[in-house]
Amino acid sequence: MREYILIFLRGLAMGAADVVPGVSGGTIAFISGIYDRLLAAIAACTPDKLLWLARGRVRETWKAIDGGFLFTLLAGIVCSIATLARLISYLLAEYGLLVWSFFFGLILISVYLVGREIVRWNIWTVAALVAGGVFAYLITVASPLALNASPLALFFGGAIAICAMILPGISGSFILLLLGLYSGVLQAVRSFDAVLLGCFMLGCLVGILSFSRLLGWLLAHARNITLAFLTGLMIGSLNKVWPWKQTLTWRTDSHGEAVPLLQSNLLPAQYQSVMGEPSLWQAGLALMALAVVLVSLLDWWGRRTAG
Repeated sequence: MREYILIFLRGLAMGAADVVPGVSGGTIAFISGIYDRLLAAIAACTPDKLLWLARGRVRETWKAIDGGFLFTLLAGIVCSIATLARLISYLLAEYGLLVWSFFFGLILISVYLVGREIVRWNIWTVAALVAGGVFAYLITVASPLALNASPLALFFGGAIAICAMILPGISGSFILLLLGLYSGVLQAVRSFDAVLLGCFMLGCLVGILSFSRLLGWLLAHARNITLAFLTGLMIGSLNKVWPWKQTLTWRTDSHGEAVPLLQSNLLPAQYQSVMGEPSLWQAGLALMALAVVLVSLLDWWGRRTAG
């Protein structure tokens, strides 16, 4: 019971992170020590398991896919999104600079924790680190496309976005924004368009089942290089979560309100002069430090209990 309570709490944290555009639940899974188990459980959900269920092999199927873990984690994610989405949206709207400061500190310490797992550095791991950093950075500064929300586009958009969600440092919702499909997905949800939603969900299913197997294989056979690439992804994503920003372009959300789309980073002193608002840099740095301390304590506690 204690194990499943901890898994549920990790799910809560992953759900809270996924609500924030630019922050990935995969980052939380990695720093909380369940990333490999999550990939293995998802990869085990193969089509042949449906045949097992049809033949009445329910208990065997549940054990093969680590059903208790997946169900508990998913319950935590759904519960978090349902209960914390409104609170986090409010905090982002009213205290965005401080919230982003906390997440910046969280990802910063995550870079160290994931990088620490790389046991051997060579030219290939350094190249993977640089490639991951450049890739994530380019995503954060890319101009959005304007794809039509057709069934085929939503299928591929769902497949790509769900892959991003399980990668540390890349937000699936931000990928949908870049593809120009974010509002299309929201519209399909609001109107309950069964065809478009079905294509999107099918794309998500195909994407996560195939990509989790690939990522699991890479971690098993080229762990150092894969971890270096994932570390680079988080380093590159720091550009997205830097708290002091100037908004260059806007988009309209599902409520008809203008929200930031493309932004440029500013130093705290520049922010105050350009935006005409207090930079709150002392509070921002304090929250960054708080995130570092909290995650470090969680890491220490997790290692202590594991030992």
